[in-house]
Amino acid sequence: MTDPTDLLAQFSNALAARAEAAENAVIAIRLAHGRHLTGMVWRSDLVVASEQSLPRQDDFELVAAGGSVVAAKAAGRDPSTNIAVLRLAAPIASPSIAAGEARSGALALAIGADGAGGASARLGLVNLAGPEWHSSRGGRIDRRIVLDISLARREEGGPVFDAAGGCLGMSTFGPRSQVIAIPTATIERIVPLLLKDGRIARGWLGVGLQAVAVPDALRESAEQCSGLMVMSVVADGPAAQAGIVAGDIILSVDGTSTHRFRKIAGHFGTDSIGRKADLRLIRSGKVVTVQTTIAERPAA
Repeated sequence: MTDPTDLLAQFSNALAARAEAAENAVIAIRLAHGRHLTGMVWRSDLVVASEQSLPRQDDFELVAAGGSVVAAKAAGRDPSTNIAVLRLAAPIASPSIAAGEARSGALALAIGADGAGGASARLGLVNLAGPEWHSSRGGRIDRRIVLDISLARREEGGPVFDAAGGCLGMSTFGPRSQVIAIPTATIERIVPLLLKDGRIARGWLGVGLQAVAVPDALRESAEQCSGLMVMSVVADGPAAQAGIVAGDIILSVDGTSTHRFRKIAGHFGTDSIGRKADLRLIRSGKVVTVQTTIAERPAA
């Protein structure tokens, strides 16, 4: 009969070995005042990081496995999928990344950089492995992977592995401060586009919006209880050209209700640029439909 203590020791040793083997998969991105973020070594000359936490600058100094310091330049950023890419001035050792399959209840090992060439590790579970979703900025994320893991800010941006060593994706902080993983499949899709253009083109109407309740007298004709009020309109933008004005309450975009903003965010992906869109809205106490043409969001 196997001694349970030996099984625990084997499990502990296996986790420690996984963490040690993952040291060359992470790199520390130095920040001001002795702080750092974690980057994920994607290729020998490329690092992927959390866009939302990366300072808006062109040049960076990184600390690789073993403590070697290497310079890097920003190669592209996409806030909508929270992916940034840094190009290294000199190649470093890189791991072979194989995508893992997220399953609810499965073990997950999140690796971070310790700032001096080593790695930190966090063990937890995959809390949720759901279908694709859209961020509030319209980015398509291939799977919703929520982790039951405590993560320090300096560890954000590192790889998350399953028990077999497959890479589930890059750790980051999602909605309501949940720890989530940006799937490996999303990174594989976005990185080549960022290397090509430095950014991901997204659709745009040129309006500032605020969630509001639909007036009681109009709820029956509006067929919903909330919408998005136009607070501002960019001059010469798509909305302005279609005659949309501040105070209009947008009820739907091409039939998709604005009650859930994330659902309509999916209408403004790269393939939406140049497409006509029907906006159902409330104006001056009446429900009307206006058509506009989605334009590319300005780089700024």
